[in-house]
Amino acid sequence: MTVTLKLADTTTNAQTRRAIADLSLSVAKNKRIIVITGAGISCSCGIPDFRSSDGLYNLVKQQYPDVVLKGRDLFDASLFRDGISTSVFYTFISRLKQSIDVATPSPTHRFIKTLDTKKKLLRSYTQNIDGLEERVGLMGSSSSSAKTVGKGKTKIRTRDVRNVQLHGDIHSVRCMSCSAEYPCTSDHLAMFLQGIAPDCPECASRLEARVARSARAIRVGTLRPAIVLYDETHPLGDDIGTIQSADVARKPDLLIIMGTSLKVHGLRKMVKEFAKTVHAYGSSGSSTAKPWQGKVIFVNKTPPATEWNDIIDYHVEGDTDSWVEKVIEDWKKMRPADWEAQQTLVSVDGNVSMSGGFKTVKDVSTPKRKGKGKATKKFDDGENLPPDFADMVLSTPDAIATRKSKMTLLPPDLDAMVLSTPDAIAARKTKAAAPPLSPSKRGQSTSHYNDLESSPSKRRVSPLKNQLRTDERKVLFSESTNNNIVDENDVFDLSVEDVVGKGKTQATKTVTKPTRKSTRVVPVGKATRTTRSRIR
Repeated sequence: MTVTLKLADTTTNAQTRRAIADLSLSVAKNKRIIVITGAGISCSCGIPDFRSSDGLYNLVKQQYPDVVLKGRDLFDASLFRDGISTSVFYTFISRLKQSIDVATPSPTHRFIKTLDTKKKLLRSYTQNIDGLEERVGLMGSSSSSAKTVGKGKTKIRTRDVRNVQLHGDIHSVRCMSCSAEYPCTSDHLAMFLQGIAPDCPECASRLEARVARSARAIRVGTLRPAIVLYDETHPLGDDIGTIQSADVARKPDLLIIMGTSLKVHGLRKMVKEFAKTVHAYGSSGSSTAKPWQGKVIFVNKTPPATEWNDIIDYHVEGDTDSWVEKVIEDWKKMRPADWEAQQTLVSVDGNVSMSGGFKTVKDVSTPKRKGKGKATKKFDDGENLPPDFADMVLSTPDAIATRKSKMTLLPPDLDAMVLSTPDAIAARKTKAAAPPLSPSKRGQSTSHYNDLESSPSKRRVSPLKNQLRTDERKVLFSESTNNNIVDENDVFDLSVEDVVGKGKTQATKTVTKPTRKSTRVVPVGKATRTTRSRIR
């Protein structure tokens, strides 16, 4: 059941004031708000209405006194069937465009932008063709910056669009033949005011190119305002349907309808679909639902029809600008932290005293997070930076030579250098002995495998038996052993059998080393080594 709240009774009726405050709290706390607007939000912008004494209808009748057209007939697609009605339509649109160019956005337009700035607006849908939402910073679906051309078809970037224009934009013109779009200029308005449609430049250039190569001529289309009339298909209907489906899937938690009578069939269907999703999200059966979620608010001077009793929860009777100003006022009182902004002040003319003037240079806001991950921590300048190469002291000879040749630095402190000589290593071990390892990391001195059963990597090499001492090595096989030249200081004592080659008995060789004080006798035989020499 729809609850009607008169905005004018907030000063006298406490119950109405509390109910309006609850709606303001709902706007302040919800985070996925859908806004649907109509012509009622632009009445305070300076655009004349259609039916007053100085409205657009009477201005058109002064130029075409014999033509009788109703308001709906001026926005019906069937008017292009007759030349007179088409001229009346062009004149009417030219007058309307001139009025819109001098209009200023209303508080309701700025309120929608505030919702978007506070990250609470899911999307805005409007029936208006004035494009005032884009003037406050909401990119429209008919904007040229939101469109991309691919494979001969124009598409819109759905993520960048914040305001969906359900009935097109009066600030553009479209060819009725090739569908090429151009911005509406003053030359176009001058021809529309006379009831004449300008030719399409794209069709004209294609015709000229075909005639140049002796091809068949084509028809040159005419330009018309790029608005969607009754019983006419929207050129971006597929993209708008995609945007609407995506918004429904994101589960909006509040629906605000302002300045429309809800009589257009397509809009009525959209409102019912969004209202169903909002009610499902805020139903009592949902475990995460809050009291301020799942509401449908209708703001208009006239009440909705009876068919909306089970769809619209609250009807705020009054002007849309007055209601949004009340919402902003209550919002700032109930949640002042949402409106706090840190600013940077700088002194003027070098005066830093309290009496000196200051000016704001920029707003300091929290950095945005991308995706679902944590925000990357940013450090101040000078922290966690790699050291400069000039500040590093290297101890290797090559590094020292390179540093001396490339830069002029003080010699490094020798006490701070890490030396790799055996004496330095031994001294370092004696100064600071490493702590003992844990039992699990100590080397095992014994193994339960023997050398035959264990793997090659586990075998332990036993020391050689009867190994010579260090001072006795290289005595038998020195560098002079295999030398063919006999030293004159060597004295040989050989038997006869050794000379003839039948030596079975052992002979002795007395070697006198001039560098040693003692004489060593080395046995020579078959078991050791047979020495054969020439007899001089």
